[in-house]
Amino acid sequence: MKMTLDLFDSIINTSQDCVFWKDKDRRFLGVNQAFLDYYGFESEEILLGKNDEDMGWHSDPEPFKKDELMVLSGKSTYKVQGKCIIHGEERDIIASKRPLYEGDEIVGLVGSFVDITDVIRRKNKSDGSQVLYTLSDLRKYSFFDKLIDEISLDEILDPLTGILNRSYSVKFVQSLIASNTPFTFTIIDLDNFKTINDTYGHAAGDKVLATVTKGLAEYSKSCGLVGRFGGDELLLIDLKNITREDKITFFDNLYGKSNALRKEVYFENGATFVTGTAGAATFPSDSDNFSDLFSLIDKMLYLGKHRGRNCYRFYEEEKHKNIEIHKIAQNGIFTNMHNLKKELEKADSFEEKLQKALPIVKEVLQVNDLFYVKSDGKMRSVEKKDFCEDASDLADLMKEDFFSERTLEFVKRYSPKFYSSLINKGFESVLISRIRKEKNVKGYLICCVKRSLRIWQESECALLFYLSELLADDN
Repeated sequence: MKMTLDLFDSIINTSQDCVFWKDKDRRFLGVNQAFLDYYGFESEEILLGKNDEDMGWHSDPEPFKKDELMVLSGKSTYKVQGKCIIHGEERDIIASKRPLYEGDEIVGLVGSFVDITDVIRRKNKSDGSQVLYTLSDLRKYSFFDKLIDEISLDEILDPLTGILNRSYSVKFVQSLIASNTPFTFTIIDLDNFKTINDTYGHAAGDKVLATVTKGLAEYSKSCGLVGRFGGDELLLIDLKNITREDKITFFDNLYGKSNALRKEVYFENGATFVTGTAGAATFPSDSDNFSDLFSLIDKMLYLGKHRGRNCYRFYEEEKHKNIEIHKIAQNGIFTNMHNLKKELEKADSFEEKLQKALPIVKEVLQVNDLFYVKSDGKMRSVEKKDFCEDASDLADLMKEDFFSERTLEFVKRYSPKFYSSLINKGFESVLISRIRKEKNVKGYLICCVKRSLRIWQESECALLFYLSELLADDN
């Protein structure tokens, strides 16, 4: 192939680098299309015959002038960093230049540059921002591979967390549906995030988001991408774990071994233990369209919160197809308290009252049983009559009317006998309310679950405390 002027122009104008050439007086002779696009020029006519100083592109033009005079003396420069002003904003660039020869005589120079402003800003971020996906990470997915040369990475990523932003998370999911690619779609809501912001400030909240998203991105790197839906709600698009067994393994490890969720995050003014609740569903087995699929993951998220948060729920038709979230949501704390009081009015003895309370407690607190301790120090079950365990040192733990713990650390320290009873039955989190009339302690109500790090919500604590008050008044 013979190099012609048209072929040369075609090659130069397909380059993504900004290319220019000048005469021996440093005046522009020509530029490529990328150069024109960068500065927003329709034609090169505006700069032909002018130098950099005439164009006013540099707040300090001397370094550029010095470099070009050196090139015109016969030396080349390679990737020299500098600054230029574009549309009123100072930008960082790196430029390379070499002399142009006609025979043995230098008649000008040719150069190219690229903008590195965004790269430098990411490296120098001091506000907790991060970048978790590179261009090569995204090119693995055909949807992004088609887009990546047309838009910048900054348009795709959330500026704080460095994961996919809401817009491109949704577009990615919709592209998978359009191409009939199976995937598991998950929404993760950070537990009690507002409390973290209110207690430690928004900088602490930003650090929590950055820390959790980094862990999630690392954990899911081999199977999919993580996005930020908004606020403290995150999205996980998983193209690998589709079957029920794979989803169980994935989520069990996420909540157990990954160090992405269930972790301590430290701030200048304190620390907090961060957990999250996840709801998931799979395309196309659970739903074949975006709207219904999102409704399912939202429903599963609600069920996870209703189960005490800090857990995951994925959709299974036989279990969840008839669940109506609005009916669950209608049962607010006052409705539950009112129903509890009405049920207790139907019974006379302490044990009968507990039997009446049991269905409401199981439903609201999402526990399998309710336990109680009376003056003999024995922990008994409302549902299982043969259940009897040692809780004789429980009073050493209960210095207040109420106690909740996501682990059993304090129980072990202050009530080792009661701790042994819980551990022997596989319990890992506990909620306790003291039944007390004035200074007379009549016993204790206990809710416990075989799940570590259960977060007991205020509404759950309130209901158990209210039940203990009702029992104390009636005995």
